[in-house]
Amino acid sequence: MKISIITATYNSEAHIADCVRSVNSQTYDNIEHIIIDGASKDNTVKIIEETPNRVTKIVSEPDKGIYDAMNKGIRMATGDVIGILNSDDFFTSDDVIETVVDTFKNNDIDALYGDVHFVNPDDLTKSVRYYSSSIF
Repeated sequence: MKISIITATYNSEAHIADCVRSVNSQTYDNIEHIIIDGASKDNTVKIIEETPNRVTKIVSEPDKGIYDAMNKGIRMATGDVIGILNSDDFFTSDDVIETVVDTFKNNDIDALYGDVHFVNPDDLTKSVRYYSSSIF
């Protein structure tokens, strides 16, 4: 099963390396990471290029906002499952995608969602808010 991860960026130099590294460190191998950058004016694209990554496609051009960028990425995606990982987000463990694949393979489902951790931007190990998906 191929997984496509879409990341929309714009002037994301502060966090994009963490996002890219979190995809790169996933234990699951069949990942397509597509980054759609809205013609950033900072070092976002340079940081992506200099960070070891699994990025298969990167487009940097003006767009009409985050949803236009996400839709561009979705149109480019070739995966069986498509996920969105925003440029200031990251996976909290290296087996997130493997868990997603196992869940899709072993259940009759069309969509999947998970918990959300908000972290302190100065200390990414410190959670400041947590939303559990179990209530849904």
